[in-house]
Amino acid sequence: MKKSFWSLCRKDCRMMASGKFFFVALGSFVLYTLFIRFGYLQFMDMEIYNVYLYDPAGTQTEVSSLVHPVASLKEMDALLVEDANGVGIDAGDGRPRVVLYTGSAKLDCHRADYALSLLHPGREYVPEIVGSDNLEMKNRKDITCELLFIEIVAVGFLGIASVLFKEKQMGVIRVHAILPVRKSLFIGSKVLLFLVTDLVFASLMTLCNVGLAEAGDILSAVLIQTAILSLIMALTGFICAMLLRDFKQFSLAYLVIALFVATPVFLSANTSVKMAWIHFHPFYHVYRSLKNAFFDRGVTSPVYYICVVWVIILLYGIAWTALAREMRKEG
Repeated sequence: MKKSFWSLCRKDCRMMASGKFFFVALGSFVLYTLFIRFGYLQFMDMEIYNVYLYDPAGTQTEVSSLVHPVASLKEMDALLVEDANGVGIDAGDGRPRVVLYTGSAKLDCHRADYALSLLHPGREYVPEIVGSDNLEMKNRKDITCELLFIEIVAVGFLGIASVLFKEKQMGVIRVHAILPVRKSLFIGSKVLLFLVTDLVFASLMTLCNVGLAEAGDILSAVLIQTAILSLIMALTGFICAMLLRDFKQFSLAYLVIALFVATPVFLSANTSVKMAWIHFHPFYHVYRSLKNAFFDRGVTSPVYYICVVWVIILLYGIAWTALAREMRKEG
């Protein structure tokens, strides 16, 4: 059985290589790394918010040196037109009122709190330090986690399907239907190769974009969550490839996955858009667990891991049944 399994692995590895899967994965890694280093980090490296204060009577006596005084409300309005991210404070009547161009509700609260903290530095408004990462490292971990999630959900899902549809066309499944090879080996060889590829990809992304020092503390947790997501997506892709007739139908299934798996998760986790039902979305918990791993906040709930194990077992059972059905149809 061991000899048959490794023979299947070598055959699947050649199929993946001929389908340029490894080349695509390597290209994705290089593209993502360049984007993080020379695109995303540069874009996110914004100057701190400018704060403009109108206080003609001088009622604010403990103002930080970071605050820019203005002579009139008209001057403050003109500055805010040029600097839409800036925050104005109108203390004309002795009571500070925040004036700003609105964005998201959460970000507006941060901007207002920051501006007010500069009126009473070290006293009433004391910013709370969250976590041990500086802003650049937080941005690195955020974007690396998001791109890793996208890569596994998209490329991994499409990769295993492309291999299977190619094997269908070549009559490989018809041959396996008459060979004394267990169906579990046929499934396991493909899932194992995609799992190993995803783990290598996750390791490279973490080491190169987070840094060796930080990666040493989080890599094991990241790889555990990557393995969970990889197994789920590989088995889901296997099932879809067995049940659907051709790659055109599979493309529609992929569109559904992209719209109903990735989009709600990213909207709820990374924007001010909140959905009451998102906690019932299984991929939301996988994504949050992956993100917690990047920020060294491990998942301690045994319920999560119990559910994950049962989902993988269920998907494997469906994949085995779908393969048996396809073999009977081919044979």
